[in-house]
Amino acid sequence: MKLYALIGEKLGHSLSCEIHNYIFQKLSLNANYCLMPILKENIPNTISSLKTLGYSGINITIPYKESITPYLDEISKEAKAIGSVNTVKFTGNKAIGFNTDYFGFGAMVERAGVTIEGKKILILGSGGAAKALIAYIIDNKAKSVTVAARNPEKAGALKVLFPFLEIIPYDAIDAIKGDLLINATPIGMYPNIDGSPADKNILSNFSACADIVYNPLETKFLKTAKSCGCKTINGLYMLIGQALKAQEIFQETSIDKNIGEEIYDYLKIRF
Repeated sequence: MKLYALIGEKLGHSLSCEIHNYIFQKLSLNANYCLMPILKENIPNTISSLKTLGYSGINITIPYKESITPYLDEISKEAKAIGSVNTVKFTGNKAIGFNTDYFGFGAMVERAGVTIEGKKILILGSGGAAKALIAYIIDNKAKSVTVAARNPEKAGALKVLFPFLEIIPYDAIDAIKGDLLINATPIGMYPNIDGSPADKNILSNFSACADIVYNPLETKFLKTAKSCGCKTINGLYMLIGQALKAQEIFQETSIDKNIGEEIYDYLKIRF
C-alpha cells in the first residue's frame, strides 16, 4: 500500500483525507492518506523520517510551507517562484517539492470561466496564501496585479519575488476599479462568518470577486459581491484543484476533471 499524508500544525478541520482517499477509490489505487500533525521542532527530521517509513508523498499546510524547503533535494519552477512548497514527492532517495496551490487557483478561475490575461486584478492580503495567486496571475499575463496589505512595509518582501507587483495600503483600495477582486485573507472564515475584507462600495468596482475561503461556501464577502451584480467564485474548487494536481504529480498521470466535480458535489453539502 502506498502511504500519503498531510503535515501541518493544526489539522482538525482538514478535508484532505476525504478528498485524496476519494481520488484513490476512483483510480482503484491501493493507497491511504492520513493527517499528521507535526511540532515545529520536529520539522528538520520530518522528511528523512517519512523516507524511512516508506511514504510516497506528502502535502504541507500552515505553517510549514516555507520552513520545509531547506530539507528538500529539489524544488519545482513554480515553487521556487512562489517561495513555498505544499506538495512533496518521494522518488528514489529524493524529496522533490512542488506548489499545487498555484494550479488549484488556476483550476478554480478556469472552472468559473474567468480569464486572467489582460485583466486588472486586486488581491486583498499579502500572506503566504497570496503568493501562489500572484505567481499564477503574472504567468497568465494579467494587465496589472495589485496587492492590498495591512502593513505595506512588511509586504515589501513580496517585491523580491515579484518585482513588478504594486503594493498599497488597505485604505487606498476604494480608489481602484478592476476586473477581478480576490480575498486572500482568512476574514469571513468559519466561525467568524460575519466578517468581510471589503464593503459594497469597493466590491461594486469589480466585475468578478473570488474568495479562497471555502467554509462557509458563500462568505459575506461573496454575498455582498453578488448583491452588487458581480460574478462570484468560492474557494472550494481551489482546495480540490490543488489536491488533484498533487495526485497527478504523485501518480504521474492526468486525472479526469469529472472526478473534481464529483468531489465538489460531495463536499459542498457539508457547508
